[in-house]
Amino acid sequence: MRPILLQGHERSLNQIKFNRDGDLLFSVAKDKIVCVWFAANGERLGTYAGHQGAIWTVDVSPNTVLLATGSADNSVRLWNVKTGECVKVWEFPTAVKRVEFSPDGSRILAVTEKRMGYLGTIVVFDVRYGDGEGNNLNEQTDEPSLKITCEDSKATVAGWSYLSKYIIAGHEDGSVSQYDAKSGEQLENVQAHEPDLQINDIQFSQDRTYFITASRDKTAKILSSRNLAVLKTYPTDTPLNTAAITPKKDYVILGGGQAAMEVTTTSARQGKFEARFYHKIFEDEIGRVRGHFGPLNTIAVHPAGTAYASGGEDGYVRVHHFDKPYFDFMYEVEREQMRR
Repeated sequence: MRPILLQGHERSLNQIKFNRDGDLLFSVAKDKIVCVWFAANGERLGTYAGHQGAIWTVDVSPNTVLLATGSADNSVRLWNVKTGECVKVWEFPTAVKRVEFSPDGSRILAVTEKRMGYLGTIVVFDVRYGDGEGNNLNEQTDEPSLKITCEDSKATVAGWSYLSKYIIAGHEDGSVSQYDAKSGEQLENVQAHEPDLQINDIQFSQDRTYFITASRDKTAKILSSRNLAVLKTYPTDTPLNTAAITPKKDYVILGGGQAAMEVTTTSARQGKFEARFYHKIFEDEIGRVRGHFGPLNTIAVHPAGTAYASGGEDGYVRVHHFDKPYFDFMYEVEREQMRR
């Protein structure tokens, strides 16, 4: 699996995202720039410039018309993917750590930081697409349609469950909450990870009926969106920053690593900077992919399950297109089932 190395950022990566078709890859980093690349060959298509601070998060609408970014400059920006123009800026009192479009693209949520007397919030805006030609995209609403304030522990990440029924959030104290996406009422809260070790990432399965969390407590877990039951646990030996579920094959990919300032000996081996593949069902580690010279901050999987990309503290994005052996690999049990 020879990776394609994407060099477009000068600082560490914060989030990368494939669009729904899987032909484009969006990346954001601490250098205030949003890059978009062709996923097939790693060619850079362009950039979106306008943020004044580190960009923490990015998401692209299901129809690839709009792009949303959240930044340390306390704003969410909405961009026209095709032209690169910024069509809307939503301002907040604190930094925005996560944005995500709902599965049908009609709404977008943003997670804001708890800071300077402000509590962390999850806000939801309705999104308008104009006439479908990309015109009138700048006629967006100013006011959020929903605002959830996190009284207890701030949300660090959040996303939408199946049919946009719930908003699921991961918190700084290691808990996971389920909110009603219409009323904003908290329905469930589960202490999924070790207390006070924050959840750094949450990514959903394709049908959004379950999701995976990555935590500083060195584990990733799969939970059910319906009742937040913990279904699977993947233990590792390093704090995790990101975790993704692969379609097509029953695997999960985890990424993390000790930050350089927390490690006394910094060899790439010591820091454990690999993407780790685990079998989703059996919870066994089945392989690792090396390459980054620093912790992995974000992993995204191609919607068709044919490739994955990782973004690291080293400022590089690596895109791996899976080889044939990846699809052929099976456990004895799985082979048995195939024979039946």
